[in-house]
Amino acid sequence: MDKLLIVEDEEIILQGLKENFELEDYIVETAIDGEDAIAKVEAFQPRLILLDIMIPKKSGLEVCRYVRKKFPHIYIIMLTAKSEESSKLTGLEMGADDYVTKPFSILELIARVKAFLRRAAQNPAGDTLSSQNTFETDIFSFDFLRFIAKKNNEEVDLNAKEFQILNYFCQHVGEVVSREDLLEQVWGYQPDNLPTTRTVDNHIVKLRQKLEGDPTSPEYILSVRGAGYKFNG
Repeated sequence: MDKLLIVEDEEIILQGLKENFELEDYIVETAIDGEDAIAKVEAFQPRLILLDIMIPKKSGLEVCRYVRKKFPHIYIIMLTAKSEESSKLTGLEMGADDYVTKPFSILELIARVKAFLRRAAQNPAGDTLSSQNTFETDIFSFDFLRFIAKKNNEEVDLNAKEFQILNYFCQHVGEVVSREDLLEQVWGYQPDNLPTTRTVDNHIVKLRQKLEGDPTSPEYILSVRGAGYKFNG
């Protein structure tokens, strides 16, 4: 059975989540603050963390940064309030895989967790999405095994999820890739249970900030109205 860590300082929410995920046959551990969360990650070694941003002692963002650096293959879904838009983007920048805004549907949250854990089962070592390990053009150089990205021979700092998105783009250079494609192939959601989420768009914004000369007028990661995105490497 998969192990899940829930980090939440509101007791009612914490217990409700714990009971619902235990009913789904997950092994669940809980933490009520950031220091407790880090200790539980070390001892419990979960496959996925549900991580509230606003927790005592160490914030969810600090916990996310720590986990992503030391345990890069643990999936992280951040739990945020509607007013915490900047924190959502910061969490994604630090390597969170997704976020869910409170109040949320427990059924949707369970579906997202299942999707990530299906991805983990298919990819237990956290490997990239295909056998394409490198990609090179006159401008870009991506090494998906060593997690090295360069633009014009200058290294670009990308997180694990950004590498996964790029890997998929590089398999489909010049093709239109829909948000649904990315949710299925990168995030692991099932076609009949795709969430309503801005996660894809937020990751694209961050990628453009890192790879484009002018992110507001992109040359490489293009939007195709009503269809998705196209990567012109």
